[in-house]
Amino acid sequence: MGGDGHKEKEEEEEEATAGGRAAVLIRQKKEDGAMKMVPFYKLFSFADSTDVALMAVGTIAAVANGLSLPFMTLLLGDVTDALGQSQSNNNVVHAVSKVALKFVYLALGSGLASFLQMGCWMVSGERQAARIRSLYLQAIIRQDIAFFDMEANTGEVVGRMSGDTVLIQDAMGEKVGKFIQLVSTFLGGFVIAFIKGWLLTVVMLSSIPLLVLSGGLMSIVIAKMASRGQAAYSKAAIVVEQTIGSIRTVASFTGERQATASYNKFLEKAYQSGVQEGLATGLGLGSAFLVMFCSYGLAIWFGARMILEKGYTGGEVFNVIIAVLAGSMSLGQASPCMSAFAAGQAAAFKMFETINRKPSIDAYDTRAGKIPDGDDIRGDIELRDIYFSYPARPDEQIFRGFSLFIHNGITAALVGQSGSGKSTVISLIERFYDPQAGEVLIDGINLKDFQLRWIRQKIALVSQEPVLFTASIKDNIAYGKPDACLDEIKAAAELSNAAKFIDKLPQGLDTMVGEHGTQLSGGQKQRVAIARAIIKDPRILLLDEATSALDAESERVVQEALDRIMVNRTTVIVAHRLTTVRNADMIAVLHHGKIVEKGTHIELSKDSEGAYSQLVRLQERHTDTEKYGRQSSQRMTSSLRSISRSSSGIGNSSRHSISASFGLPTGIGVSETTIADPEVPSSEKHSVKAPVRRLAYLNKPEIPVLIAGTISGVINGAIFPIFGILISNGNQSIL
Repeated sequence: MGGDGHKEKEEEEEEATAGGRAAVLIRQKKEDGAMKMVPFYKLFSFADSTDVALMAVGTIAAVANGLSLPFMTLLLGDVTDALGQSQSNNNVVHAVSKVALKFVYLALGSGLASFLQMGCWMVSGERQAARIRSLYLQAIIRQDIAFFDMEANTGEVVGRMSGDTVLIQDAMGEKVGKFIQLVSTFLGGFVIAFIKGWLLTVVMLSSIPLLVLSGGLMSIVIAKMASRGQAAYSKAAIVVEQTIGSIRTVASFTGERQATASYNKFLEKAYQSGVQEGLATGLGLGSAFLVMFCSYGLAIWFGARMILEKGYTGGEVFNVIIAVLAGSMSLGQASPCMSAFAAGQAAAFKMFETINRKPSIDAYDTRAGKIPDGDDIRGDIELRDIYFSYPARPDEQIFRGFSLFIHNGITAALVGQSGSGKSTVISLIERFYDPQAGEVLIDGINLKDFQLRWIRQKIALVSQEPVLFTASIKDNIAYGKPDACLDEIKAAAELSNAAKFIDKLPQGLDTMVGEHGTQLSGGQKQRVAIARAIIKDPRILLLDEATSALDAESERVVQEALDRIMVNRTTVIVAHRLTTVRNADMIAVLHHGKIVEKGTHIELSKDSEGAYSQLVRLQERHTDTEKYGRQSSQRMTSSLRSISRSSSGIGNSSRHSISASFGLPTGIGVSETTIADPEVPSSEKHSVKAPVRRLAYLNKPEIPVLIAGTISGVINGAIFPIFGILISNGNQSIL
């Protein structure tokens, strides 16, 4: 039964998580068809007074910057009129000089406005994005466990914090200032155009509906494709997170190709969305330029008629054309801003939904619940008439009328087959979940009536697979009590039997444990986890299969530590190895969510046909099988060592390798103090730059597309210089 140590979690919790992830994927597929977005103004929901002031200044500056271009068209009109009168006016240099001085004043004002516009909006966007990241992480951390079972996972959270926040920042940062600037240019240009020549302006306005239609359709398609691309990249990030996080398992099952294929599948979806987004952008911009240049051809022709029929001057015609040109071009340039707004609104939907989500079990709500008099508890635990099913599997009832009382100060053990509900009891006591009916009581008080953060400080949990953070041993132990002093940390390490191996390490408590504690053996990690749990001096100690994943020697050392810390505490043990619960004051045998037997080891052993006795016999047979396997392994090791000694071509290193591979029972380290080489600091690593040729080679399949894009880019870049020549020729004709 020792080998079944992982199944309890898999059946009671991991299936719930798997079911939740499936539900998320189904929901995401539905949402792909109907994109959800927040209203634009809600992007600024987390702005403070400083941000409001920055945005106000940035808006005023953006309006001023946007109006500078229409004002420039007025000056260009004055220059045109001055040059047109040069044949009869000997003072043309003086007139042009006055206009040139106005250009200088306009340049100074435009430069200051541009600086304030970009600076204020970028600073405000950065501040708000940082605040959103912080609030999102806080919201994620304070969610109940059911949220992670059904709605979120690590890859999605990391993807949103690293990717979606960039889109949100882009949508409420300098892009807003740019959009205000362009709209101001558009409005200012057309106001000036109407003042200077309303009839010519009306003719040129005929192109605006077509420009708006093409830009609007382009924005809608881009936003939809961007949302699909984000969803695909989020799923790809989940694959990466799961693969890298369990790389040893992937390598042992040679699952590298499967992981790569799964990742590429989501990348292909993102690629298709990107291609469609690019085509929509190209088609939209192409349509806009087609309409725009056709309208300018019409304007030149109609402007000449206005000079002949309505008495327009050449400067007025040129003023109207340039003003409408500036206004309409600014409208076209606003399309990327609108695309950024749409992408940011789509990215903000899930993030803001999570930030505003109020968890049903909130450990950070200090207003909910109370702290009892005396600031302590005795440790009596009672589960009374509990009905419970996991939120991810509401149809599968775990408990139906389950009841259990554990007196304070005793050690109670929960045993039974996998899936019987043992770990669920631990989850209910920790209040990871609330029962659908019934009560969980501590000292006769409903667990819901306690301030959750306070009561969890009185409860310590040691799980089967301890999770250590990428920090020092000292920091990991102090995580259980952030304000602990060094003496308390050392005392906790001593009590958990961790001081023995810590003292042998070169850096002692300052030794880094590596990612997820990979630098320590299983027994060492478990003892550090026990020290972390015991440092806060809990009244209730929960041991969820704390030794089931360890080898015999490590289990003995860890069990000694557990025996020392269980004194004068209410202890609840979930165990598969019954040898660890023989001394428990009470043993409860669970089967399909019900207690079928309860008593001490001696009392339960009297019934040879009872459930507990059957479990004991099954485990004894399993232990005999393990013992036989170890003896066979030892005989094989002896034979291999003999072969190693008699072989002339094998040196000491080979003998050591064989001994390390076969001579030790599974899970026992070569040495108590064996720590992997410390990671090389990033500052000592030499970054290797990829050669440009290699990067170019990766783009080899896209060479035809790149060539076509390059040629098109050159042609597109030459359009405006040619347009300038045509405008100049038209101006000469008008003058």
